[in-house]
Amino acid sequence: MKVVQGNLVAQGERYAIVVSRFNELICGKLAEGAKDALARHGVKMNEFDVYWVPGAWELPLTVKELALSGRYDAVIALGAVIRGDTPHFEYVSAEMSKGLASVGLDQRVPVAFGVLTTENLEQALLRAGSKAGNKGAEAALAALEMVSLLRQIRENKE
Repeated sequence: MKVVQGNLVAQGERYAIVVSRFNELICGKLAEGAKDALARHGVKMNEFDVYWVPGAWELPLTVKELALSGRYDAVIALGAVIRGDTPHFEYVSAEMSKGLASVGLDQRVPVAFGVLTTENLEQALLRAGSKAGNKGAEAALAALEMVSLLRQIRENKE
């Protein structure tokens, strides 16, 4: 039996972080968490770039363009969609999630999902660096691990 898993040690890969400006109070904390997690695991400042987009709706298109560019080994998508009084929440969160998932599958580039979909601002704050951790940091770690795992899979074609 062979067991293959990714690790959390950077080896010169390049990462893109795409952050929604909408709900910037939350998203800024997610971005800081992602940058900190990358740095703590050996990713140098010149090995990642940060792109700001207007809102969560714009994440999939931007992530796709970055994946297609060939410049990045993984893309980290960060945002916050907070439920309001209208069905807008359902439309944005569902289509944005599907869009991000399809980019990773179609382009064979890891797309880490660090988009909060919460009922209220309090829940979002808890997930952006409070009691529930920082989901931006968690997404960055997932990106690191997936890059490592995919490298092993692609290099070990028996």
